[in-house]
Amino acid sequence: MQLISRRGFLGSVAAAGLAAAATAHTATARADDAANSASATGRIPHEVEEHRVLVVGSGFGGGVSALRLAQAGVPVVVLERGRRWPAGPNSDTFPSATSPDERALWFGGAAEVFGRPVELPRYTGLLEASVGHNMTAVLPTGVGGGSLIYQGMALQPTEELFYDWFPGAIDWREMDHEYYPRVARMLRLAEAPDVLIESPQYAASRYFAQRVRDTGLPLSKIPMPIDWDYALAELRGEMRPSYTNGDSSLGVNNGGKNSVDVTYLAQAEATGLVDVRPLHDVRAMRRTPDGSWELDVDVLDVGGNLLKTLTLRAPALILAAGSVNTATLLGRAEANDAVTDLPGAIGEGWGTNADRIYIWTDPTAGFPAEQGGPVVYGSLNWKDPASAHTVIQASLPSVGVPIHSTVLVGYGVSADRGRIVYDSAQDRGVIEWPAGGDGHIVQQHISRTANAIAGATGHLTDTNEILNSTWHPLGGAAMDRVCDLEGRVFGQRGLYVIDGALIPGTTAACNPSLTIAAIAERALDRIVRHDVGHVF
Repeated sequence: MQLISRRGFLGSVAAAGLAAAATAHTATARADDAANSASATGRIPHEVEEHRVLVVGSGFGGGVSALRLAQAGVPVVVLERGRRWPAGPNSDTFPSATSPDERALWFGGAAEVFGRPVELPRYTGLLEASVGHNMTAVLPTGVGGGSLIYQGMALQPTEELFYDWFPGAIDWREMDHEYYPRVARMLRLAEAPDVLIESPQYAASRYFAQRVRDTGLPLSKIPMPIDWDYALAELRGEMRPSYTNGDSSLGVNNGGKNSVDVTYLAQAEATGLVDVRPLHDVRAMRRTPDGSWELDVDVLDVGGNLLKTLTLRAPALILAAGSVNTATLLGRAEANDAVTDLPGAIGEGWGTNADRIYIWTDPTAGFPAEQGGPVVYGSLNWKDPASAHTVIQASLPSVGVPIHSTVLVGYGVSADRGRIVYDSAQDRGVIEWPAGGDGHIVQQHISRTANAIAGATGHLTDTNEILNSTWHPLGGAAMDRVCDLEGRVFGQRGLYVIDGALIPGTTAACNPSLTIAAIAERALDRIVRHDVGHVF
């Protein structure tokens, strides 16, 4: 996939203080580089394997699928193009947001930190940018998927909002009573304790809360998949800061973050039936004459160099590679006639969740140079479903000197949709986003709320005006258009989509993770009940 320019990526990840520089490679060129690294000896090992279920991707959809199938006695192979990122007290597994290295970027290239160029080696790092027309999507890699680097806001839409944006055949009461709580238990959701919030490092959180109250907006603590005792231990000096200095936007080194790798996937692997394979990059999929599914896989080292290739076959294939990558695999298969009779809406119904990231600068606010995070409070403006939106405050990593700034993040409901179109010349799915998309909810509601919170002494820099970007791509194989409500692709026995691609372009003014996981839990209950032993 094409990488983004320095200036552009700075806009999309300004909160992390990171900017990627463009490499000259397209996806095809980078694949050629990898092939060359292995073919220098003239020997590229190739193996063929047969399995029962293949899962592409290890984020929420892949993690839920692996665990629930394994608990039903089904062996599963999970393929993840990124590496494992083990964390624990005082570890340095993840790169620092203020001094990022090659671990930050997929297949490396150059980078710059606050305008200072840094040369980075080629690496299978955490983030890749999918550059499209009028929109760039930030794509995470690694065992655990987006849960490795997401802030973790776990919000559940109201019944009214859910039915406004999801098919009515999904029973809200069942979601509310069974699937959302099930995910909450798995992720061990918790709100930040008051003793932590009262510390000097969380002054920005307290100021945000006061400004929200002063403007008469609703204020809520945000449930997070975090063991807050780790942050308290940092305050006591028992481990190096990771939460309490805001250096958690590229992963939390100290641990305590209940990401998919240490929850769903850890339990799945403990069954003995799940084989999670990092650094396995799925290049193509096809349907064989006997009706089974086949994948072409490149096995990489951490530098992105090709070690060997695999052909994997199974009667069931679950695509959980994230919205853009899942839609790309389907689009490539359709374009190459590797899978015929796919639904015509592949790539359609794609949305951004109306993401917006602002840098909030106010010299009078007392924002500390070191800000505790990731997120404590938010303002959930959901009273009117037609304009429902959320604004939260997130920590800004320290750069060593006061910059009198913090971060606001907004998202909301929007009917605007784009699509992902497979481009054979670039060998990738290209985002096509309408000019001015999400403009109404952003300009009339999200931006107004953010400016009200910032007040007369505050100034907002809208990073989306530097580069229009989203960290929450949704759709491309949406339910009721490409798949049924459980992710079964119409007309394709044994093919499933269980990830953000299944979501119809928005999660109704909420961060997507909780809803993606809850929809996946609902789907797997039904797949285990009706498909295991019959379809595969």
